[in-house]
Amino acid sequence: MREYLLTMLVAAAATYLTTGVVRRAALAGGVMAEVRDRDVHAVPTPRMGGLAMLVGLAAGLVVAAELPFLSRELFANSHDPWALLAGATIICALGVVDDKWGLDAVTKLAGQVLAAGVMVVLGIQMTYLPVPGTTIVLDASSGFLLSVLIVVATVNAVNFVDGLDGLLAGIALTAALAFFSYTYLLSIEQQFDRAISPSLFSALLAGICLGFLPHNFYPAKIFMGDSGSMLIGLVLAASTVSFAGQIDFGAVESEDVSPALLPLILPFAAIAAPFLDLVLAIIRRTMSGRSPFAPDKQHLHHRLLEIGHSHRGAVLIMYFWSALIAFGVVALSLVSAQAWALVAVALLVVVGVVLLRLPVIQRVGAPTGKPTR
Repeated sequence: MREYLLTMLVAAAATYLTTGVVRRAALAGGVMAEVRDRDVHAVPTPRMGGLAMLVGLAAGLVVAAELPFLSRELFANSHDPWALLAGATIICALGVVDDKWGLDAVTKLAGQVLAAGVMVVLGIQMTYLPVPGTTIVLDASSGFLLSVLIVVATVNAVNFVDGLDGLLAGIALTAALAFFSYTYLLSIEQQFDRAISPSLFSALLAGICLGFLPHNFYPAKIFMGDSGSMLIGLVLAASTVSFAGQIDFGAVESEDVSPALLPLILPFAAIAAPFLDLVLAIIRRTMSGRSPFAPDKQHLHHRLLEIGHSHRGAVLIMYFWSALIAFGVVALSLVSAQAWALVAVALLVVVGVVLLRLPVIQRVGAPTGKPTR
């Protein structure tokens, strides 16, 4: 645990210190997010923050490779960490180009497939597919295709989340901590090796998000851009794929199917609230006869601002819901007293609903009319 924590802190520190340098480079190079009608930010803001996050990721991996526990048990027996770095470098470079000049959808998709393919070929590949009641052993071709599909799907799902200052960094931090908790606790409970790639990857993801967040929280000094959002998606997917590639869930001693399914569910559970918002936006636009990709100002964060939440308040509410869903899933999967965990989750859901409607409740309860003399 201490070596994972040290790795996370190194990644956080390297990201935090590098972000200021990247911001100055983005300003000098004109890599700016201009203000559009649907945007919340009021002034042009530099982007390309993903480059600093890549530096943090690399720094964390280099330090992890020198730590005795991880070096002996993980780096000596697996190429996964360097496979992650290779895929991350490719997808971050793709994002930097898109942040500066913009790329069409086909070119961006091809670059995502390339990054995912390189990472999978170098070792991060699913060999088991956990399903209720059994575990399917995948052949090399099926494992490759499924792994690439999961990586590309996660990259694009995460890429749609970034709508407010600090939103994606905070949600990804939540997802990483939840996934680390799950992988580490399951390895203890089932007596698996604790030095595993998914725990390292999720610790690194938590670190780079933690280091970037002070620069990105409202009012943001820099945006992560596609270079950062796609990098986050790739690292999150690598955690999932590497876990499904290393653990034979048929050997998990549990009558419940949730330990087998959770590795595939948890990354999407953490981004469930903003991702549901995306799905509803596509349905809304299609039903009104517009393109599903046509921009509008009816997203969840726009609605939170309209009913009276501040920018920071809206972001914190979405943090709360992401944490509730992600850690609720983990608790219901691993906690022995699941009934108590279910009660706690239900109570927190009530709290979340109250927080969502708080400005409306305050307006209803506020005194009206002129005071009498």
